[in-house]
Amino acid sequence: MQSVADIWSMILTRMREDLSETTIKTWFDDTTAVALEGSALVLHCPNDFKRSNIQDRFLPAIEAALKDIFSSDMTVRLLDDGGLRRYRGKEEKKPVSLMESGEFTFDTFVVGPSNQLACSAARAVAENPGAHYNPLFIYGDSGLGKTHLLYAIAHVIRDRDPNTRILYLKGDEFINDFIESVRSGKAGDFRTKYREADLMLVDDIQFVAGKVETQNEFFHTFNTLYESKKQIVLTSDRPPQEMAQLDDRLRTRFEWGLMADVHPPVLETRIAILKNKAAQLGFLLSDDIAGYIASKITANVRQLEGTVKKIKAFHDLDGAEINRATVDRAIQDMSRSSDFLITPDVIIREICRYYRLDEDQIRSPSRSKDALNARQIAMYLIRRMTSLSLDDTGKLFSGRDHSTVLNSVSKVEKTMNKDPAYAETIKSIITNINSTK
Repeated sequence: MQSVADIWSMILTRMREDLSETTIKTWFDDTTAVALEGSALVLHCPNDFKRSNIQDRFLPAIEAALKDIFSSDMTVRLLDDGGLRRYRGKEEKKPVSLMESGEFTFDTFVVGPSNQLACSAARAVAENPGAHYNPLFIYGDSGLGKTHLLYAIAHVIRDRDPNTRILYLKGDEFINDFIESVRSGKAGDFRTKYREADLMLVDDIQFVAGKVETQNEFFHTFNTLYESKKQIVLTSDRPPQEMAQLDDRLRTRFEWGLMADVHPPVLETRIAILKNKAAQLGFLLSDDIAGYIASKITANVRQLEGTVKKIKAFHDLDGAEINRATVDRAIQDMSRSSDFLITPDVIIREICRYYRLDEDQIRSPSRSKDALNARQIAMYLIRRMTSLSLDDTGKLFSGRDHSTVLNSVSKVEKTMNKDPAYAETIKSIITNINSTK
């Protein structure tokens, strides 16, 4: 009596009459026969991507081979890992990945001036993938919500069509996959995995810069997806023009669609993020406590959310009241000492130190180029890092009015978008301010 493995071997032999050996190896090398149940052949393929392609493209050929062998119509059941466990009576609950959870959606993403463009572009991509902003390139420092937006895009598209082939990975994963494909001689599998996706989301694409062969492979992957009108979304800690070792061909392609930057959230947005996260965790955070945390943590959304989680843990496990002492305890490993607050005076002092100017020069009506530039940056950072109003900010600089402050903030933001070196200067000053003791 022939075993089910023998039957599967006979099917592959018949399929070789119409398919090349490369095709057989690419799609069926890790597919195994599980059982023959009446008129159904049960197969298992652990690779979800291959399994869906076999289901869509090769099932008629397998069924034709079965009919040829058994002289009657037969069906095929193709199982993934979960299906195999259920078939064998060993069903296990598969953990839900972060991308599949409801934690990282557009509904839970707090929008503010620092991320509005990136969020709007991500929504447009999710609603009509491949049609607008392809590729979408989102850049900014770590912990500002770039990965959240990738997950949110995937969440919308998967809800609309669960069969969409979504590929999410980090830049270093692409490198490791490519190296392993070369080592194992499975370049075909590698290219199939990446080039037949409907949506490719790549976090931290900056890691491919400087890797010559990896960049070449990503270049061809990008072209294949782009020409097929498949959506590509990339994130990075910097814009393409600042990646010194990035291949010019890739730099050009990364800039084809839309580049959207994200900055550290302004005070109002930080408070909204804190209150929103607390609501998700099932408790309320008072305005006073939210404002206190937001004054302590100024540059990282991930730290803001982590602080809320710690506060809840202290409350639930230790019975701690949600007050400033509990906040100080929660942020002591990620923030400055609890008696230090960022003030306009601190910001002005650090800017003067950076540009080697006297404070009187910034605060005075002086129109010298250096003083004017430093003053505009000071107004921008005071608005972003403190709760001072426009009018009160203007009063710090020889009684200037709120429109002057608004114009200064707008000019700094526009210059940052156009001039990477200027943007790096702002980041350096923020780092100095956040490091002040």
